[in-house]
Amino acid sequence: MANFIVPDLRITPREGGYARGQEGFEQILHAALDILVEQGSKALTLRRIAAACGMKAGNLAYYFPSKDELLRELLNAIISSYEEEFDVIVHDPEATAEQRLDRLVTLVLEDIRSKKTTRVFPELWAMSNHDAFVQERVHELYARARVALNELIAEINPRLPVEERELVALFISGSMEGMTMFAGYEKPFEARMPALERIAVKSFIHLIGSLEPGEIDLPQSA
Repeated sequence: MANFIVPDLRITPREGGYARGQEGFEQILHAALDILVEQGSKALTLRRIAAACGMKAGNLAYYFPSKDELLRELLNAIISSYEEEFDVIVHDPEATAEQRLDRLVTLVLEDIRSKKTTRVFPELWAMSNHDAFVQERVHELYARARVALNELIAEINPRLPVEERELVALFISGSMEGMTMFAGYEKPFEARMPALERIAVKSFIHLIGSLEPGEIDLPQSA
């Protein structure tokens, strides 16, 4: 069982005249997430989401005129929940940068063991292969998620130039996300995730601290 629990969604309150529809707005996003988790991206249609909320498709259009708009808000609510947790960790004044990286990596890998994360993110990856809009949103989602990693890398090894820090953050993020298919919810190595967390933390801290500026051979077009 995961030691860290990231809220499913962090939904920004609507303003002005839209505030009255906040409850319905949130209900729709939670229904969309539930369908994505339980039935997959092929089942994620406006009609099915509306039915799950007990409303007509026309009523759902009041909140979301298109599926793209719904996906935009859903992905924003998903990543916002992580950003809030990351912010608490990264700006803990009582912990060293290495300790904070340890906590951040542990949170991400523990979260991968949740049903929501194991199922939702691979669905988004698959959707992004065939949908330019989803690809852009997923790229934005991960870019926002890497902000915390970039901050910690800069603290641990301030000698690294910005481009190299960003590549290291990308490598660490990709390495962690790759565990989803092997040690995520009900996957073959889920029970070994605590050991994988220790390997990851030790490896990442050593990697960041040992890199010298210019050691990464960046192509001219990077």
